[in-house]
Amino acid sequence: MSQQVHEHIHEHAGHDRHAGHGAHGEMFRRRFWVSLILSVPVVVFSHMVAELFGYHLPDVPGIEWIPPVLGTVIFFYGGVPFLTGGWAELRSRQPGMMLLIAMAITVAFVASWATTLEVGGFDLDFWWELALLIVIMLLGHWLEMRALGSASGALEALAAMLPDTAEKVTDDGVVEVPLHEVALDDVVLVRAGARVPADGTVIDGTAEVDESMVTGESKTVTRDVGDTVIAGTVATDSALRVRITAVGEDTALAGIQRMVADAQASSSRAQALADRAAAFLFYFAAIAGALTFLVWTLLGNLDEAVVRTVTVLVIACPHALGLAIPLVIAISTERAARAGVLVKDRLALERMRTVDAVLFDKTGTLTQGKHQVTGVVATAGIDEEHLLALAAAVEADSEHPVARAIVAAADARVPSAERMAVTDFRSLPGRGVRGLVDGVEVTIGGPSMLSSLQLSVPDDVAAVTDGWVRRGASVLHVASDGRVLGAVALEDTVRDESRQAVDALHARGVKVAMITGDAQQVADAVAADLGIDEVFAEVLPEHKDAKVAELQKRGHTVAMVGDGVNDAPALARADVGIAIGAGTDVAIESAGVVLAANDPRAVLSIIKLSHASYRKMWQNLLWATGYNVVAVPLAAGVLAFAGIAISPAVAAVLMSASTIVVALNAQTLRRLDLDPGHATDGRVSR
Repeated sequence: MSQQVHEHIHEHAGHDRHAGHGAHGEMFRRRFWVSLILSVPVVVFSHMVAELFGYHLPDVPGIEWIPPVLGTVIFFYGGVPFLTGGWAELRSRQPGMMLLIAMAITVAFVASWATTLEVGGFDLDFWWELALLIVIMLLGHWLEMRALGSASGALEALAAMLPDTAEKVTDDGVVEVPLHEVALDDVVLVRAGARVPADGTVIDGTAEVDESMVTGESKTVTRDVGDTVIAGTVATDSALRVRITAVGEDTALAGIQRMVADAQASSSRAQALADRAAAFLFYFAAIAGALTFLVWTLLGNLDEAVVRTVTVLVIACPHALGLAIPLVIAISTERAARAGVLVKDRLALERMRTVDAVLFDKTGTLTQGKHQVTGVVATAGIDEEHLLALAAAVEADSEHPVARAIVAAADARVPSAERMAVTDFRSLPGRGVRGLVDGVEVTIGGPSMLSSLQLSVPDDVAAVTDGWVRRGASVLHVASDGRVLGAVALEDTVRDESRQAVDALHARGVKVAMITGDAQQVADAVAADLGIDEVFAEVLPEHKDAKVAELQKRGHTVAMVGDGVNDAPALARADVGIAIGAGTDVAIESAGVVLAANDPRAVLSIIKLSHASYRKMWQNLLWATGYNVVAVPLAAGVLAFAGIAISPAVAAVLMSASTIVVALNAQTLRRLDLDPGHATDGRVSR
């Protein structure tokens, strides 16, 4: 349905033109039921229907005026959305389905009054066909608006995730305040089972947080002090104190709402094709109607000329065509949003089905984006767990990401009874950290620390750490009493999901490349681990887009997957830009698709959705246009010599049946499984 028609319907229904599909649906619903009730006596008291079913109308004075009077009410009350819509299309010189519907009901209305008033001697009593045509058209549009409204309900579902109030922490205690009164830097209490009222950072407490409504991931994630939490997510098991960092339109949830709304409103090549097809069908129907009237008139049958012309105009209404693309767009973007795939640009989603090379940024995309302890080695006579406990004790007071990684590893491997306390902690800029553990000085650092203390690494430790260095790991040595006790390896670990994503892309014949600013040996180690086809290492952020262009020059259609911060130019350069993690404004601006969860497997979900939605668009387009092209000649009476003829009422029924087929076909997208874990299990069809 064209934008002009939507606006006219809004105006006629007395709603603001930015009211949603729900307002459209309510208007069509009301007019449908009123028109249906009025159409019953029109049909019952029709002479043609009485003859068809073999019953006699009562001999009551004035009974013959029931069909024309009620039919006129139906025409002006039930038909006015189509009349105003058709006029809007005519004024904008964008003919389409509404103009065809308006033409059909107007011709039927005029012909019926001509018969009722005995003008011209025609026997063209179309009151019952007119009534049924308008009722069926209203029903079709009501169903369309319901379907589109249901799809647009993703926005309301996102909005419903926010609580109405928040518990603000003040000097006097905890005070419940309306959500709109929560400001930046406020501290709020999020109780177990409650929703986070706005984006923020945890300053106290640890909880398992359900982020499925934003990321599409059903598994809860642990949020601790220093971690960010997103508005609308749920603290499932314990309370958190959160310092607010974004409110209102600046929250991630609001950004998701905007992206879903933009995606549902955005057009695409397929939509443009549908608009051209609607215009073609208007001219096709107009010419067919004119030829039908001319031929039947020349054959000396003026009544049949009018009947056939009306039928042609009825059956040529591209109602199903108007539904074919918008419904697929609405359902596919809504379905994607619920799976954590946020489609900002419809063209990007369409292009995804043609992508034959995916370029992943390494850090934070294929890897966790944070250090983890991947190895511990101790010299002879030292227990590895004791070494890790020493390192964690010294690093416990540091907020450095490396320190947090060492402490986390100790928490996982060292029994709490063996934990040690540190005193006299000091940071050694450029070298490491030191502290007293049980009165003994322990120092942790890299090569510069070894050099400054003039320490040598024991052979048994060096044999292991040399391998760590070759694969690109960071190595920290632990020293005490003038000797090296051992070392710890820290790496940005590869996500398990990355392996599945790369394997699944290879299974589809898609080339996988990786780009990073890291050293070549680090990049090569990750690439070898994942089986990546091509590596671009030691690339500065401003040069990443050049690597995308290089792949494109080789003839590849490239999808770039990055975190959206340093990757913005590359995301914009790629045929499809995919930002992984919805936390940055740059990602939202630069990418056509944003993945709410940091799961590279979701790239397969996008490919799956791209193929499915494009397939549904074309199925609907072919059905809608093919049906009309075949049905119009039959309606014109080309097979009338064989006794095959389609009446206006039958034409209306068949046309609405076509609409229902299109709607049901689009609804099958709701069954599409976009779970990232399933998208890589071989069930994705090309």
